[in-house]
Amino acid sequence: MKKLLSLLAVASLAFSAAAQAANAEAPAAKAPTAQQTKMKDCNAEAKTKDLKGDERKAFMKQCLSNKPQAEVAQGTPQQEKMKACNADAKQQNLAGDKRKVFMKECLAAKP
Repeated sequence: MKKLLSLLAVASLAFSAAAQAANAEAPAAKAPTAQQTKMKDCNAEAKTKDLKGDERKAFMKQCLSNKPQAEVAQGTPQQEKMKACNADAKQQNLAGDKRKVFMKECLAAKP
């Protein structure tokens, strides 16, 4: 009788361990988070537009940040000033130390 009870206890223990292992292998499917859904949608849109490299990177940044494209394209006031100074230096064909001095003065100037 003791052997039968021992055998029965071992069998039930093995059965419960197997059931727990099956539950661990197949967790309940979780719904994707809002960020995961957004990433999926942005990836799909980038694929339909056939974007690659830097264009895709810029698109994904804009898409995931949820900002309008015009807002992303526009830089900070300092970046805009840098672009304008670079354009002026290029137009004047400045190079080397002359360009450095010009850029320093241009960037320091008040708008």
